[in-house]
Amino acid sequence: MRFFSPIPLLLRALALLSLLLSPSWAAAQDRRGPLVLAAASLQESMNAAADAWTRQGHARPVLSFAASSALARQIKAGAPADLFASADEDWMDDIQKAGFVARGSRADMAGNRLVLVAPAGKPVRLRIGHNMPLAAALNGGRLAMADPDAVPAGKYGKAALTALNVWPSVADKVARGDSVRAALALVERGATPFGIVYATDARASKSVQTVGTFPTGSHPSIRYPVARLTASRHRDAEGFRRFLLSAQGRTILGRYGFSAP
Repeated sequence: MRFFSPIPLLLRALALLSLLLSPSWAAAQDRRGPLVLAAASLQESMNAAADAWTRQGHARPVLSFAASSALARQIKAGAPADLFASADEDWMDDIQKAGFVARGSRADMAGNRLVLVAPAGKPVRLRIGHNMPLAAALNGGRLAMADPDAVPAGKYGKAALTALNVWPSVADKVARGDSVRAALALVERGATPFGIVYATDARASKSVQTVGTFPTGSHPSIRYPVARLTASRHRDAEGFRRFLLSAQGRTILGRYGFSAP
């Protein structure tokens, strides 16, 4: 039988502890800001907020954008993120029920509107309303939407079209994107004659025009909650969360078309 001395293991543990406590390791951690998982529609505004935060002397947050549904799945799979900014309350509810939201850290950050868009420069004669002839206006083409079964923008869009009694006529004509920005890109390229996106997405693009805005009562209120995650250990995570909710943070969001929550 062979016996192993615990001394080498102890030495390796002490060496690792020394590394973790060393100034060089701490400095490396300080250079990387908190990891923020944010809804795709927040790209421009969240980057602007991160820049403003950095100008205050903090390490720039690391931003990762995707559909809220995809981000929520990443969090539940163990992604080592610090903050989550969702485009709807359902996906934040989902991870909160699963125990991934730090107690007391969830708050509504912003609001948005839902719009119908078409490629820029294309003459459009269509008014949003009950029984609007959207299916006929597609003229054999497809309606670009984020996945209406999972992605917030798509779920809002389906709810609005259902309320206006339009969904049955277009349900089989939907080109599903994995995020609202994927749906926007289809319209920008002229691959689809119409698309449903957030007002802020339409505002961020020079390649689309807004045909009309869906009535607020036709779909659930669009709110963007933000929360710190239980896995977060970054010292700036809470500070950046508070910055996003501050008057300065909301002013930045407002510049990109977001409303108060």
